[in-house]
Amino acid sequence: MNITRENIDALNAVVKVDIAKEDYSDKVEKILVDYRKSANIPGFRKGHVPMGMVKKQYGKAVLVDEVNKLLQDALGKYLVEEKLDVLGNPLPKAQDDLDWDAEAFSFEFELGLAPEFDVELKNKKAITHYNIVADDKMIDDQIVNIRKQYGKIVSQNEVTESSEITGTFSNPEKDIDNSTMITLDKLKGKTNPKKFIGAKVGDVITLKTKGLFNDDHDLMNALKVPHDDAHGLDIEVDFTITEINERELADLDQELFDKLFGKGTVTSVTELKAKIKEDSEKQFSQQGDQKLLNDVTENLIENTKFDLPASFLQKWMQTAGEEEMTEEQAKEEYEKSEKSMRYQLIEGKLIQEHNLQVQFEELKTYAMDMIKGQMAQFGQMDPSEKELEDIAARILGNQDEVKRMSEQLMSQKLLQLYKTEANIKTKDISYDDFVKEFYS
Repeated sequence: MNITRENIDALNAVVKVDIAKEDYSDKVEKILVDYRKSANIPGFRKGHVPMGMVKKQYGKAVLVDEVNKLLQDALGKYLVEEKLDVLGNPLPKAQDDLDWDAEAFSFEFELGLAPEFDVELKNKKAITHYNIVADDKMIDDQIVNIRKQYGKIVSQNEVTESSEITGTFSNPEKDIDNSTMITLDKLKGKTNPKKFIGAKVGDVITLKTKGLFNDDHDLMNALKVPHDDAHGLDIEVDFTITEINERELADLDQELFDKLFGKGTVTSVTELKAKIKEDSEKQFSQQGDQKLLNDVTENLIENTKFDLPASFLQKWMQTAGEEEMTEEQAKEEYEKSEKSMRYQLIEGKLIQEHNLQVQFEELKTYAMDMIKGQMAQFGQMDPSEKELEDIAARILGNQDEVKRMSEQLMSQKLLQLYKTEANIKTKDISYDDFVKEFYS
């Protein structure tokens, strides 16, 4: 067997594999001998079928199968030995005139080669890492929400600004008839809330859906209409009041503190505020880190310049999926996924250059911490080490879970690399301002 490579350019190559008779003949002969021993052919006893007949009936199929196995094995070894970093998979060049009656065969494969490039983390313009802080207003609002959640529901005779109003939205023409609970702070503007003030059970209030709620998602839920229908909906609906309640705020006492955080963890309003601030900012840090990860990713893609074997990749995409694509579909798919491909190459280079690895013990600890956090949400604050290890072992027995958690851990390692090596500046920002600036 002989394997040669012709480099078309820096990103494309053709590998030629020449297979001679001595490369496959012994293997094919052995398989046919085994076939002869077990073949059931009418007119012949088992094991006594003439070899010529076995070769005539099975020879070519066995030859094709063995040559293909030999070809794939040889090509795979060649790529490893030559340390070729290929994109996609080798593509066999079409051979309409292949003669399987010949003794020697030649096959050619197109290769798409990964580009050579350098990754520079120390970019000139600093990337902002947002440190999201829980300000006093947010903490006070959170305390009010907690007191409402754990407070008593008190029936009212008429609607006030703080009422929880239960009723039914209806519009027979649009087939809307949905019972829901609303609060006036969710309504947009000043006119709509004023219509409710002083209303009583049984009153019917006519409202326009356009600009009714601050958030279209609230309109979608209130009317039980699809998302696309709720957006821009401009009709009149009736709201029939069936119940008016107000939340009597829970006292800020030890009983409430213990319900929220466990017995004796928090013993004063000052400690409560500090705990809310700590827990909130712990959650916010994940959002700030994700924003940084996204920004660094975009920056690396934009500033790390290299070419890709685009024509090869589009051709490869045509046959790589479960369903074959047309040339036009493959081109469209390539354009959609090009940025992702670029970042995968950049990420792979960073992982290699900085020797980032996910060890099994790290994976186990990560799984146990995740389980502990989930159990805490259901009130199991102090699970035993053995209990955590048993659950972690079951999770780590699932390869899909292992892959998912390994990717999450690697993202954390890359994030830490960026924080250490990239040009990063930190900026404090309130949660409300963060949401307004980036998620409005």
